[in-house]
Amino acid sequence: MSNNACDTRAALSIEACRGRLLEGLQGRWCLPQGPLEVLGEARHGRLLIAHGAGAGQDSTFLQRLRRELADGGVQTLAIEFGYLQCMRREGRRRPPPRIDRLVEELATWCDLLSHPALPPLWLGGKSLGGRTASLLAARDGAPGLVLCGYPFHPPRRPERLRLDHWPALACPTLVVQGSRDPFGSREEVVGYALPVSTRLHWLEDGDHDWQPRRASGRDQAALIAEGAAVIAGFLAAHRGGEWRGQVDESASE
Repeated sequence: MSNNACDTRAALSIEACRGRLLEGLQGRWCLPQGPLEVLGEARHGRLLIAHGAGAGQDSTFLQRLRRELADGGVQTLAIEFGYLQCMRREGRRRPPPRIDRLVEELATWCDLLSHPALPPLWLGGKSLGGRTASLLAARDGAPGLVLCGYPFHPPRRPERLRLDHWPALACPTLVVQGSRDPFGSREEVVGYALPVSTRLHWLEDGDHDWQPRRASGRDQAALIAEGAAVIAGFLAAHRGGEWRGQVDESASE
């Protein structure tokens, strides 16, 4: 999303938005809740994707990820939380609100974008967006979850785990994580008791933004392409009834 500013005074109605989705249209639209960008055909499924705390859907990471997912047959529906829209209007940074407010915002988007005539709407996001999606899935249920760079704990605070709600996750859950993510590295996460419905895929040498070190011989674009391929395969396998339960994978396996 370049130029994410959204004039809600000329917003598309919810009914009109649903009509466009049912017609299979793609594009960037302004709704009363804020901007929505629909990208890709849902050959393998649809993914409602939320952004991280400090960067919106126009970040390089999310733009590349959504393009790769579209190429892989996953339709992404990218939204922005209200606090980030305020940041754009005011031209200054502000912290996210309480997580329960973000959960309610995401629930509103989920209700708006779901329809029985469309493929099930999976929830997901980058970092804070993924945490919000997981809280909503634990509370209300979801067809599935895709968590990119999940913030298992704050950096350098491994004792402050953000897993209290995870036992309530009953849906297929994919975590795509850089192996040296300061919010939860491979060495840390392998010791966590996660639900059997969880699959972990490790991006070798990636950090929180899936950026590897130069010595690895890879770059961020390669790790994003790998992550997107894993996500597309996960949605496709689940849609085909091939779900096998918890798996822990790394890029080298």
